Amino acid sequence: MLHPAVLGLSLWALLHLGTGAPLCLSQQLRMKGDYVLGGLFPLGEAEEAGLGSRTRPSSPVCTRFSSNGLLWALAMKMAVEEINNRSDLLPGLRLGHDLFDTCSEPVVAMKPSLMFLAKADSRNIAAYCNYTQYQPRVLAVIGPHSSELAVVTGKFFGFFLMPQVSYGASMELLSARETFPSFFRTVPSDRVQLTAAAELLQEFGWNWVAALGSDDEYGRQGLSIFSALAAARGICIAHEGLVPLPRANSLLLGKVQEVLHQVNQSSVQVVLLFASARAAHALFSYSISSKLSRKVWVASEAWLTSDLVMGLPGMAQVGTVLGFLQRGAQLHKFSQYVKTRLALAADPVFCTALGEREQGLEEDVVGRRCPQCDCITLQNVSAGLNHHQTFSVYAAVYSVAQALHNTLQCNASGCPMRDPVKPWQLLENMYNLTFHAGGLTLRFNSNGNVDMEYDLKLWVWQGPVPELHDVGRFNGSLWIDSLKIHWHTSNNQKPVSQCSRQCQEGQVRRVKGFHSCCYDCVDCKAGSYRKSPDDLACTFCSQDEWSPERSTRCFRRRLRFLAWGEPAVLLLLLLLGLALGLVLAALGLFIRHRDSPLVQASGGPLACFGLVCLGLVCISVLLFPGQPSPARCLAQQPSSHLPLTGCLSTLILQAAEIFVESELPLSWADRLSGCLRGPWAWLVVLLAVLVEAALCAWYLMVFPPEVVTDWRMLPTEALVHCRARSWVSFGLVHATNATLAFLCFLGTFLVQSRPGRYNRARGLTFAMLAYFITWVSFVPLLANVQVVLRPAVQMGALLLCVLGILAAFHLPRCYLLVRQPELNTPEFFLGRGPGDARDRNDGDTGNQGKHE
Repeated sequence: MLHPAVLGLSLWALLHLGTGAPLCLSQQLRMKGDYVLGGLFPLGEAEEAGLGSRTRPSSPVCTRFSSNGLLWALAMKMAVEEINNRSDLLPGLRLGHDLFDTCSEPVVAMKPSLMFLAKADSRNIAAYCNYTQYQPRVLAVIGPHSSELAVVTGKFFGFFLMPQVSYGASMELLSARETFPSFFRTVPSDRVQLTAAAELLQEFGWNWVAALGSDDEYGRQGLSIFSALAAARGICIAHEGLVPLPRANSLLLGKVQEVLHQVNQSSVQVVLLFASARAAHALFSYSISSKLSRKVWVASEAWLTSDLVMGLPGMAQVGTVLGFLQRGAQLHKFSQYVKTRLALAADPVFCTALGEREQGLEEDVVGRRCPQCDCITLQNVSAGLNHHQTFSVYAAVYSVAQALHNTLQCNASGCPMRDPVKPWQLLENMYNLTFHAGGLTLRFNSNGNVDMEYDLKLWVWQGPVPELHDVGRFNGSLWIDSLKIHWHTSNNQKPVSQCSRQCQEGQVRRVKGFHSCCYDCVDCKAGSYRKSPDDLACTFCSQDEWSPERSTRCFRRRLRFLAWGEPAVLLLLLLLGLALGLVLAALGLFIRHRDSPLVQASGGPLACFGLVCLGLVCISVLLFPGQPSPARCLAQQPSSHLPLTGCLSTLILQAAEIFVESELPLSWADRLSGCLRGPWAWLVVLLAVLVEAALCAWYLMVFPPEVVTDWRMLPTEALVHCRARSWVSFGLVHATNATLAFLCFLGTFLVQSRPGRYNRARGLTFAMLAYFITWVSFVPLLANVQVVLRPAVQMGALLLCVLGILAAFHLPRCYLLVRQPELNTPEFFLGRGPGDARDRNDGDTGNQGKHE
């Protein structure tokens, strides 16, 4: 705390800061203590010409002043003073600091780095075989601010295992523990920032972008990381280039022109610029002078808040600038602290006392540490008081203090360990360190990085310098308030940066050339679909699914078979009812008139058996509709063909009897007719049925039909049907019935009926013709009809066969039984009248005479 008298004098001096009197602010950059922390800050910038023309290892002259660098140095000083005034952190110990200017140049930063490693109270660095007991003048180093400098100093301090905590170097390379074993930072690495940038592009649908970086290690590595992140997210880099750093005697203008013209001639509307502030300044200077088209610029943290870039005249014409900025705690006391330090720097009494107390050994080597700092006013630094990296400097000091507190095993009463701590001993407690700063709890991970949130900032022009407005945040996932973003387009519409239009639903991309973002849209055909908008090929549906053209999903296939409710089945069921009704009616008439000559002439019990078999054929038709099952498939053919064989076997007996009576002599006819009507007739029927049963058994055992689900025959349904494994064996099942029908047809076709008698042969002939017409038509129809309708074809063939036999053979007899009962006589049907023998004898005589 300041003494009231000193505070009053400081306030008096603060009122006279505008007079331009020299200050002693540069003398405040050094403070003694039990343990000293070194600091590297960009207090000034070197002249370009001086660096480019260096031929000797002399120090460049840093003429330009950097207000941000001074404020960061003061933030470190404030943190050290806060820690010295605390009783819970390093009680009884006093920290000191030694702050130097880097001029933003590695060649300048090396001199203070060497001085930090000099022996305590000396400016000499000794060469030892073992540096374990070596005690340098500083315990740890805070800084530098840029990755370019940190790469140089990090390897240098890493050799001595001196802890170094940077407040701004974000390059991913610095996370390599093998190369930089003692490097830490209170900012996340560039990978986090670039991940946020890639998600920003993805969120706005910008997949055709340009990526530019500064021609240094920072820009090159940033572009490398971004290329990998963009490729993983389907973002295509239309153009990638490096922006050279401004150097004397370089071809800067030509290279910048080439880079910008390539970007401007392409169709990209979004440019990621991952570059240092000086490279960005060079790029935008030419862009503004050449009046290139406006773009969306995604900025890196290095130039998003740079005064050098933000204050460039005409910068408002480049387009929309978005970028991510690390979020830290607000240091509310910092503004007042800066004012107090400036006031004290204007106090002659304070400056005199400070000069006597803090005179350093290195003054004759480096001279005044920051001569520009002694000629500033509060107005010169007020714009950077709330800079985001101020907290990073503050947190870096607290991380070292906490590590020292842990190394010394400090507690509320003090620090028991009294031996001086070496830098390598402090380093052991820096790994995975958890510390507190500004109300936040931070932790170094295994790579020496801290995890912190980012704010998405937008440049909003309300004066000569843009203001940074929060429009989103990134804490592992991205959130954007799109309504707060004002685009550079005339109608404030979000710019579109795509090589090809978005494909419509059900279309996939066919890539043209080398970039996956340039493509033609191709429709997905039926049976395939677009799984995701980024697909390059249609995904085929599984076999139990289907899809129409240009689909984005697949649908389950419905099982398709000959269902009971289909119109074809309903029509066939009506036909079945008709056929079965006629069979039952005929069977009832035959049973009622079983002793009549007509029934006896039709075979008597055999005729009734034949009608029963026809009824079974009709009933077997019911096995064909409905969902197929293994039992149904096995039973369909035997259940229909065995009863049909029984029916045809009774008809062939009728045909044989007619043939015998008409074509053989009477003596033979009487003998054979008795055999064809007696028990031997049933034996013939049994043999025929057994032969057909044997064929069916062989068919079912060797080539059993199987239930098959065909997923490809129908476009939207899965066809379930019974498949015949062998069409030859299927034909052999029909062979017995076909043979019986053919023999029956031959036995009746050439027979001539006698006048005055019932023509039994004609009915059998037409019945067999109906059989052959039905089944001959069945073969080509079954081969050409859709598989789903094949059961219906078999049903129709069976029913038409039954109706054909009924209509040609049985129904005419039923008509005679009902309508003309007077013809139901033995003479008319059985040929047992008086003239029968005479007709047969006359016929025989005539035949003999004919033969003679």
